[in-house]
Amino acid sequence: MERINVTKSILPDREKFDRYVDRIFASGWLTNRGALVQELEERLAAYLGVKNLLLVGNGTLALQVAYKILNLSGEVITTPFTFIATASTIAWSGLDVVFADIDPQTFNIDPHKIEAAVTPRTSAIVPVHVFGNPCAVERIQEIAEKHHLKVIYDAAHAFGVNYKGRSILEQGDASTISFHATKVFHTIEGGAIVFKNSSLCEQARQAINFGITGPETIERLGINTRMNEFQAAMGLSLLDELDEARKKRKALFDLYNALLGERFQRPRWSEDATKNYHYYPILMDDEEQLKRAERALHDRNIYPRRYFYPSLDELDFLSARSDAMEESRDVSHRVLCLPFYHALAEAKCKEICDILLSEAGVKPLICIK
Repeated sequence: MERINVTKSILPDREKFDRYVDRIFASGWLTNRGALVQELEERLAAYLGVKNLLLVGNGTLALQVAYKILNLSGEVITTPFTFIATASTIAWSGLDVVFADIDPQTFNIDPHKIEAAVTPRTSAIVPVHVFGNPCAVERIQEIAEKHHLKVIYDAAHAFGVNYKGRSILEQGDASTISFHATKVFHTIEGGAIVFKNSSLCEQARQAINFGITGPETIERLGINTRMNEFQAAMGLSLLDELDEARKKRKALFDLYNALLGERFQRPRWSEDATKNYHYYPILMDDEEQLKRAERALHDRNIYPRRYFYPSLDELDFLSARSDAMEESRDVSHRVLCLPFYHALAEAKCKEICDILLSEAGVKPLICIK
């Protein structure tokens, strides 16, 4: 029986990928801002409609570089309902993590809770566009300007999402993206930072190369988080295939919607935003129902994921404050991301929905034979 995971990496046409690899072998240039990295950086900026885009080795380092370049200090406010890297990078950078609870309808950080968490030691807000659903960006910007705070968006899920006709990556002082193999666009590993300020982007470009600016010049403190040529080859190979993959994801998204109906709560999406069809999360009635559904799916070799569990405020090594994030904890104990990728068969999608509806006490809409 085929194993069905929550996602499956998209792979490009092999001949196209091999042509890029042939260029690497012909040049002998493997890393240090080679021709393919430069080409991918230019093409991605054009594809996404942004300026000041900088490629880096992975999405986690993208966050850390952004924090360093924006000179954060003291406390940083973020959401507890996110992947661990959002908060762990803050703590790893010597900053104090402060959580603000989420809106239970959108699953994004609640601006009202952000403002209540601000103290004289707060230097920044790190909101997350959870599952690619844009945050309340205008309200967050108002809070940031009122309290003189930086805003770095963790946009790991938001590749290709537009808000009010423009890329969501233009919001805040910086936005970071992940190009991990599980994402809708990937470079195997990799990521990018989009800066609002071109000067900061140039500083970051120096910083990711050890601060080296020439054969005999080192101008600043730096680190190594450069993307290599093989990663760029994967990204360039996939760029032309994204629109077709998106159509397949949309068809699967619509099928899930039709089969599940209104039985399970899903995030309320921003009315002013497009979708990139990255994840398909639902909320079960309670954790016990979720675990029953998981067991039933596992019995059929189907493996959804509890994105995101646990709520990060439940990890006592992350934040000095002990306030419980009740909304985040509730959602994290009930959320289940269903298998969702371009190559998932319709019949398998129907089987998944039958199992979920059966465990919820609802007669399946489609009978699987």
